[in-house]
Amino acid sequence: MNPRQRYIETLTFGTPDKVPLQPGWGRRPTLEAWHNQGLPRDKGLGGVQDYLWEILGIEKDIYTKQFASHGVDLLMYPQFEEKILEHKDGHYIVQDWKGNICEISDEFGVTDLRTAVDFVTRSWIKCPVENRDDWEQMKTRYNPDSPERFPADFDEHARILKDRDYIAGICFSGTFWQMREWLGFENLCMLLVEDPDWVAEMAEFHTNFILKMLEKIYEKFIPDEIMISEDMAYKAKSMISPGMARDICAPAWKSWARQAKQAGVPIVGLDSDGYIGELIPLWIEAGIDYTVPVEVAAHCNIAEFRSLYGHKMAYSGGIDKRCIAKGGQAIIDELKRIEPVLKDGGYLPCCDHAVPHDVSWPNYVEYTRLLAQMTGWL
Repeated sequence: MNPRQRYIETLTFGTPDKVPLQPGWGRRPTLEAWHNQGLPRDKGLGGVQDYLWEILGIEKDIYTKQFASHGVDLLMYPQFEEKILEHKDGHYIVQDWKGNICEISDEFGVTDLRTAVDFVTRSWIKCPVENRDDWEQMKTRYNPDSPERFPADFDEHARILKDRDYIAGICFSGTFWQMREWLGFENLCMLLVEDPDWVAEMAEFHTNFILKMLEKIYEKFIPDEIMISEDMAYKAKSMISPGMARDICAPAWKSWARQAKQAGVPIVGLDSDGYIGELIPLWIEAGIDYTVPVEVAAHCNIAEFRSLYGHKMAYSGGIDKRCIAKGGQAIIDELKRIEPVLKDGGYLPCCDHAVPHDVSWPNYVEYTRLLAQMTGWL
């Protein structure tokens, strides 16, 4: 099987020859720690995988995944100007590309808020939508017919994608995620109570924007999956009640999933950190096929979820990063814990979020070696 076939077979409860090996990847501080612990200095974030496969004796290109918009812009257009507004006492006040005014440590730059290369803690001061006038202005940045949304060579790129043997996915912000970025978390929660009609209006607007953009993409090529980014859970509870999620978010999930399946997209995924136990039933109702990252520290138990929901939901993630950091027997015990779900299918085992810097390079290599044995690569 090629990587594309193997990935689809795994997450659709098929019969892959092997389960994709996706141990999970670090961010900038993780890489800096690993360079002090044995990873060659010339290996950047993009080079860790090939080097890891080399020292473990695993064939290269074992897991290749293009998980982006493939040149298509599903974000706001135009974006806000990224700029530093103030520098004081070791902190920046910045405006990010989404229009947020926030405070960050000056060890980071404003562009670090654009990509997840580091763990950047921030304090929000002002969000771009505070009133109806702001909302009307924001809507102008989400015109699906803007010619700038598709690259000039997209037809050629789509033609190449049709013959791929690797995984090609489309990722976009879900309803809760997007409204939280427009309004801010606290303001969104207050509006859900004080002005639910306005929240419903925003949700419907965003739903239709994504539907129109995906329709244009599906006309050119069919991805292997769509991934809805929808972080909406705390450590032990969802951020809004399941009832609110069903009323506000589920219509979008259902529309996107139905459109994807009608177009021939085999997998619909949803990403949410935190405790997702209250939300999984809603996702199953909406047509979601799998979820990630299944954080163990947030009381997510992948074996329990499998017992409750069977093959109605597949998973990626679910391996406790804290056990990887401890090393030794803790890694062995953790992999034994998830092994029954792996054998049952519909599971791509992986670190339950980005690999933090307290996971040493030797422990990471050993963890990957053991995971490669379990998934059939060694």
